[in-house]
Amino acid sequence: MATDAQSGSQRFLTMTLGNEIFAIDIFSVREILDYTDITRIPQTPEFMRGVVNVRGSAVPVVDLKMKFGLGEVERTLNTRIVIVEIRREDTVSVMGALADSVKEVLELETDRIDPPPRMGAAVRADFIRGIGKHGDRFILILDVDKVFATEEILDLSHMLGETAPPAGGNDEISTNP
Repeated sequence: MATDAQSGSQRFLTMTLGNEIFAIDIFSVREILDYTDITRIPQTPEFMRGVVNVRGSAVPVVDLKMKFGLGEVERTLNTRIVIVEIRREDTVSVMGALADSVKEVLELETDRIDPPPRMGAAVRADFIRGIGKHGDRFILILDVDKVFATEEILDLSHMLGETAPPAGGNDEISTNP
């Protein structure tokens, strides 16, 4: 995770999936879109909702809630698609993460982030980078490179092309109002 060496803190974008709060490293986030029509691609897993048009490029969208076995993201006024960059070797792919809502950019002190708990071989939790403490709540910090590393996602990303669509801005996260 990218760390601010002076303050020992890290910045994350927080989002909700059901009643749980998840976070991803702010440096992985390219932009946040309002929910838009998603074109379904046949013969893909249920959690692969389809693709959206991001400035002329087809970007695959994963329903994180379904992927984690928490149900399905329902379309509301707060539903968002978080566009993230996935780094794999020397390639950058762009993926969409469907979430119930996006909350805030949160800065956590590194000493407030614990490693993920060991839950035994039967439970796959390698996509969790850590667990942050904020107030009286826990925030599950995701490793986007591992969340989007399944074969189905990699195959779809490859099928659609490895080139990332042009960024909406420079170093700032852009939002689609």
